[in-house]
Amino acid sequence: MKKGILYTSVAVLIGEILAVSAGMAQDVVVPQEYQLWLENLKKEMLSKGIAQQTVETVFAPNYYQPKPEVVDIDRKQIEFVLTSTDYLNRMISAKKVKEGQQKYRELYPLFHDMEKNYGVPFEFIVAFWGMESNYGKQFGNFNVIEVLTQLSYDKRRPTFFRNQLYQALVMIDKWGIDYKKMDGSWAGAMGHFQFMPSTFNAYAIDYNVDGKIDVWHSFEDAAASAANYLSKLGWNVNEPWGSEVSLPWDFDYALTGRKNAKTVREWREIGVKTVDNKKLKLPSEMKASIIVPEGKKGRAYLIGENFKRILSWNRSENYALAVSILSDYVKNGQKWEPLAQHQALRLKTDDVMKIQDFINKLGWFKLEKDGKLGSQTREAIKEVQKKANMPQDGYPDYQLLQKINKYNPEIGFAIPVPIPKVQKK
Repeated sequence: MKKGILYTSVAVLIGEILAVSAGMAQDVVVPQEYQLWLENLKKEMLSKGIAQQTVETVFAPNYYQPKPEVVDIDRKQIEFVLTSTDYLNRMISAKKVKEGQQKYRELYPLFHDMEKNYGVPFEFIVAFWGMESNYGKQFGNFNVIEVLTQLSYDKRRPTFFRNQLYQALVMIDKWGIDYKKMDGSWAGAMGHFQFMPSTFNAYAIDYNVDGKIDVWHSFEDAAASAANYLSKLGWNVNEPWGSEVSLPWDFDYALTGRKNAKTVREWREIGVKTVDNKKLKLPSEMKASIIVPEGKKGRAYLIGENFKRILSWNRSENYALAVSILSDYVKNGQKWEPLAQHQALRLKTDDVMKIQDFINKLGWFKLEKDGKLGSQTREAIKEVQKKANMPQDGYPDYQLLQKINKYNPEIGFAIPVPIPKVQKK
């Protein structure tokens, strides 16, 4: 067969495949329930001020882009709850540290003015960058409009995602962004620093003054937007995030938790020291709290107000620890060392859900039964430990599970005294 005939045959075959695909797409039946929901959605977006052309362009006739995979991801739960050590060793690696240090050396001369303008140390910008998109290599491969529409239609968190969808349409209206090029994560987070649309609209900056904000292709815009966000959260350039510490043998774990703040001087008086048992080097009047992500058997960290501001970016304490520790590596240039695994017990998600259910049934707290060790669950566990006469570290080990299994509503966690058997004469 001649080359020209071969190319013609292939072209015809491709054309036939595309024609069949187009026919199949036309045959897709849009559920009536979805059609009604989408019409109401479009009316709402128009009533909120979104341009009709934007709505008509984004939601073209017969719009239907089901993304069941994003719903699965949103609801997926891991089998085991990761310990803090597991998480930190997974999120911070030798490769990520080395690349972060290299990026810092290369970019700091170009962006030190940004550090002065916003009062946010550049090593933190690099650390957030590494955590969020692996230094710009992982933006996500979902279309933001499509996933936010799907998650708005889903029943689990429709209000949150519906607002994010509105914010994404505002981006299109205000900045003329091509919605087809709005790539992001399964949840609609975008660009170098994975901004949600509402964060973009509130904090994004046209740093290179080219008349547009591009958090995907302009690192200047993306980095300045991240710095502006942290600055608006109240970042204090004169305070460190905190450090790992050692606790005295008789430490009262009821003092742990982000709500229990003392000055560094007061923590020194209690006996808190550096991890190598030396005097704390943090500013004496700096307000700080102690967290123990793995309970009394794991590491302890003294955290300041900047750490808490990281939690406004992402509510996970482990995430905030990863950003903070990575920023230290980026700035000091030290070689990465994995954290040694402590004997903190690994709990299954079902175990945590069982504890949450137990607490809810007794009316002590109203927790979301999600199997996650969030701050509210940790505080509730501390109260349960108090009632069970256990150290109040907020970590649900198997001793607590055993006590819950044997809990008697009439006598609480007390161990009943066995009734002696009557001996026959």
